[in-house]
Amino acid sequence: MDDLLELTGRAEATHFWFRGFRQFVSPLIAHLANGRRDLRLIDCGCGTGHNLRLLAPYGRAVGFDLTVGGSVATRRSGRPAARADITRIPFASGLFDLATSFDVLQCVEADEAAIREMARIIKPGGVVVLTVAALDVLRGDHAEAWREARRYTPSSATRLIEQAGLRAERVSYMFASTFPLMFAVRTAQRMLRPYRALRPDTDIAVPFAPVNALLTAVVSAEALIARRLPMPIGSSLLVVGRKPRSDS
Repeated sequence: MDDLLELTGRAEATHFWFRGFRQFVSPLIAHLANGRRDLRLIDCGCGTGHNLRLLAPYGRAVGFDLTVGGSVATRRSGRPAARADITRIPFASGLFDLATSFDVLQCVEADEAAIREMARIIKPGGVVVLTVAALDVLRGDHAEAWREARRYTPSSATRLIEQAGLRAERVSYMFASTFPLMFAVRTAQRMLRPYRALRPDTDIAVPFAPVNALLTAVVSAEALIARRLPMPIGSSLLVVGRKPRSDS
């Protein structure tokens, strides 16, 4: 797993997927912060710690990761981080205003326990923001390398957060623009699985520069459109769940 995190760390700054991801997520975090700069924020399963940069402008952001490599890499980047299990988060209940988890839950067997823990550590009125892998038809090398336990649909993602007592405010697809390409690539990967070795870096390696630039432009344009027009399909889901206030 630490090898996969190293590959991820090399790609996060420039890979079109990560650039697109930030175009989807950054405006959402800013909207949820609503002008505040004093929030307490936590990234659950922070990996390399790169995404803590998205949270830091809005208050005190911390992270944790199950792997040694993830927690060490995050601390080396100057961000506070612990080593911990998302199904047993070592923080007090009601401590945070916002908790995030980006592309983690599909790899967690006990995803219901994980989301209950995230709901526990946020305050009443606080928010959980998730990105998760969508649709079993898109399983491929990446799913095998990261040992995905499942992929989600909008209905299964909604059930997941609601069973933790959260109110679903948003469940929307991302990366509709690259869905046809990804569908073709992942289908080929599954068909060729018996005849070739698994390539963990297949979906993480940064494409040839002109291709990467083109795809960056495509997914960035989609992210702008998606702020007003929900996408009908995609390879990921963006999920927002809010913890009800005691008086609501």
